[in-house]
Amino acid sequence: MRIAVFFCCAQLITWAAHAALPASSPSYPTRPIRVVTSEPGGTGDVTTRMLAPRLSAMLGQQVVVDNRPSGVIPAQIVAAAPADGYTLLTYTTALWITPLLQKAPYDPVRDFSPITLVVSSPNVLVVHPTVAAVSVQEFIALAKSRPGELNYGSSGVGTSAHIAAELFKAMAGVSFVHVAYKGSGVAIVALMSNEIQLNFAPGAAAAPHIKSGRLRALAVTSTQPSALLPTLPTVAASGLPGYETVNTGGILAPVKTPRAIIAKLNQDIGNLVRQPDVKEKFFGIGLETTTSTPEEFAVLIKTEMTRIGKVIRDAGIRAN
Repeated sequence: MRIAVFFCCAQLITWAAHAALPASSPSYPTRPIRVVTSEPGGTGDVTTRMLAPRLSAMLGQQVVVDNRPSGVIPAQIVAAAPADGYTLLTYTTALWITPLLQKAPYDPVRDFSPITLVVSSPNVLVVHPTVAAVSVQEFIALAKSRPGELNYGSSGVGTSAHIAAELFKAMAGVSFVHVAYKGSGVAIVALMSNEIQLNFAPGAAAAPHIKSGRLRALAVTSTQPSALLPTLPTVAASGLPGYETVNTGGILAPVKTPRAIIAKLNQDIGNLVRQPDVKEKFFGIGLETTTSTPEEFAVLIKTEMTRIGKVIRDAGIRAN
């Protein structure tokens, strides 16, 4: 899921889109912008709140955070909003995974104009210290010797940890049992108490417990080593070539939003998240900043829906 950033392309898109506007068109924005996102504390919410003050200053209009319950509601609201650039969506991979699990009142491809990716974070394969494995290959061998005996946790059906584990099972040819908890924090507590034996946990949530020795980390799920956990190898380089799951978050607008507005937001948000102090703030909460062109973001959504959709179908995953 590596995103190549082509600054020159974004600049050309911005120039061309602005040139297409009539000279009499008013400057955008001329009033506050509402950004709909998940409930407080979620990745979408944290991302939006960290960007909103500076983005408000850059655009000359207030950027207002509108929190809604996680699930389909934030995307449903934005999909139905006027395509004028004044209602945006900040959301994570749940935007395109949820419709693969259940009927959703929106289409991730048809109903949105992607603006840019903003953050990414891998999961990390962690085990309880009593598990007799210190590498991915040793863990695979252990799991094959004990089919169906090991339990793994997640923060719910269809979440990143669940998908990461099911992809691992399929590629490694192993079997372990899924236990769904109400939140990644609860799942980590269960792992530390040896109620479950492994987890594909969010890096930020697991890092303190890895450092304290209460959990043993084996690898990260990205294709490249992560700056968040620089000493860990990747799963792909540790015995499962091609393995990859990464949590991403980005900003989108309703479909048919004018290209000039998309291009302006892409450029301004990209400039903002590339600032060193902004990158440092995100890094401090376990997120790496990233950017993309709108086209790259759109391709990512389509590609991931195909790839993850196969994992979901093969594993028979269904929403509760």
